[in-house]
Amino acid sequence: MKSLTVFTPSYNRAYLLPQLYKSLCNQTSQDFEWLIIDDGSMDETRTLVASWQQENEIHIEYIYQENQGMHGAHNTAYENIQTEFNVCIDSDDFMPDNAVAVILQACANLEENYAGILGLDTNKEGEIIGTVIPENLTAVKLNELYSIHQVKGDKKIVYRTAIVKKYPKYPLYENERFVPLDYLYLLIDQDYDLKPVNEVLCIVEYQADGSSMNILKQYRKHPNGFAFSRVSRIKYGKTFKERFKNAIHLVSSAFFAKELSWLYKTDKPVLVFTAMPVGVLLNLYIRYKTR
Repeated sequence: MKSLTVFTPSYNRAYLLPQLYKSLCNQTSQDFEWLIIDDGSMDETRTLVASWQQENEIHIEYIYQENQGMHGAHNTAYENIQTEFNVCIDSDDFMPDNAVAVILQACANLEENYAGILGLDTNKEGEIIGTVIPENLTAVKLNELYSIHQVKGDKKIVYRTAIVKKYPKYPLYENERFVPLDYLYLLIDQDYDLKPVNEVLCIVEYQADGSSMNILKQYRKHPNGFAFSRVSRIKYGKTFKERFKNAIHLVSSAFFAKELSWLYKTDKPVLVFTAMPVGVLLNLYIRYKTR
């Protein structure tokens, strides 16, 4: 069995996947398999992947499912991954030639208190996304990396598969296709650390149709998914600023969902009540910007 699974959720991204495929074929270490979760694509993804499987350059597993959104694809991936470690590389991203080798070296003899490792993303020009991880950190929680250590920008996480499988799946909401992935990461943070690795594991390219570029529309289209995430962020937030910000967003999401019961699912009701006026203003702002 291979040591690492690189998994890729994909929805109508046949035009982007060849870039990732090429980078995986070029890896200096082939001790991995590629798991593609086709989340209901209506393009040529299935045919394209079948042609790559015929080429047999790398080991590829392909799973098709009805469209559930990114988080639903993650659920399916975690159900099917059997390797010791896993990493998600999105359909519009790719890996440096040495990324798998770097990952496996960093994960070798990883202590039990570590859920995995944390590495860097760059853009195509080689510029670090955000900031590097402070060199003095030998263990860190993902949430604390941003809220306490003030690190900026997306980072790439490699998790132990056995640890990920211990936690609940992302919920699925009718007529919604998005739940922020950090829900799972927050739960893992409560029990484990991540080992920082200041090396590039992923090269990212944000797409115009990606969730990162359309966040206000996402807030409006998937309010229950965001409300669910906000409840956990309020509970586990390390600073008052972080908790209050998420309380504001919870209020806004509850109004979009027309489900005010979300406001009573947090363990900090006074904070949510205090955030109510600003949350209503945020809701009105999002409505205006996405009208």
